[in-house]
Amino acid sequence: MEEILVEEHRGDLLENVHVGHICGVSQTGAVKYVVGNPLHKTFLRSSAKPIQAIPAMMNGVDVHYSLEEPEVAMMAASHRAEPIHVAALESIMAKTGVREEQLVCHPTYPLSASAKHELIAHGGQERRIYHNCSGKHLGVLALCEKMGYSTEDYWHHEHPVQQEVLRIMAMLAEIPQEDITVGTDGCGFPVTALPLQNLATAYLKLACPDLIADEAVRAAVEKMTGVMNRNYRMISGTGLICPALLEDDNIVAKGGAKGVYCFGLREERLGFALKVLDGSEDEWPLIVASILEQIGYRRKETIERLYSLYPVEIKNDNDLVVGRNETVFELKSV
Repeated sequence: MEEILVEEHRGDLLENVHVGHICGVSQTGAVKYVVGNPLHKTFLRSSAKPIQAIPAMMNGVDVHYSLEEPEVAMMAASHRAEPIHVAALESIMAKTGVREEQLVCHPTYPLSASAKHELIAHGGQERRIYHNCSGKHLGVLALCEKMGYSTEDYWHHEHPVQQEVLRIMAMLAEIPQEDITVGTDGCGFPVTALPLQNLATAYLKLACPDLIADEAVRAAVEKMTGVMNRNYRMISGTGLICPALLEDDNIVAKGGAKGVYCFGLREERLGFALKVLDGSEDEWPLIVASILEQIGYRRKETIERLYSLYPVEIKNDNDLVVGRNETVFELKSV
């Protein structure tokens, strides 16, 4: 039931197609917009991070350790280990007493090309905090330290924090906990899989926390999503889609590996989740821009930022126009 989302033309020849699914839900959680199959089940990957940060917010980790907002934002980040990210991560460790060797994520070089080149030029080595998921791990470890939980197995599915994440996920997504598929993410954490409709519902509630009945969860979501908007540069990296969307204070957004992207709109009270089935992320800005245009989104500057990240024109290394990208899907109203 998948549909073509984006076509890439080089000259007059169709060179590539990217197929997938899109689901948009209204404030009732009912499907309002659809492309393909709204019940397609996908792993959230890093789009789960804002939800995985909720237990730390509920238990006052930020207040207990006197964390500044950019440091709190790192708990929901897929950072590129740019200097501002590394400074925040090192500050979190200094304030919480969490040691870098406690992180289960593997040492790596920064995902930011410029940060990686700078590091190597000065003889730097791979580190665990350079892993794009390290902020999430530090947040959970800080929560474990505060609550007296074991830190050695913090990444196990059965760990109390991971079980609390699963409970909150089920609540926000309006799905029985036993219907959530659990696997293992690239960083070693448990990763959940949901139908796109339920994932869109979760992001609707991140954008519109008044829909959350649980008062503690609601307050934590309000705090976490506000931090993400005010500190949008911390959430991924320069020139990427998450900062471009989160700069708009009407949007809560986060992507994950292998083509999954989610966002919620506060004023419109809508949640969206999409999956590019070949796992590509490059097309996200074009797809999200088209979604926003098709629903008549009024903040044109946000759409313009998205097009600047992934222009319709395809240029080669000599800056010559050699082709074009086109979204070919049409949101179907339900």
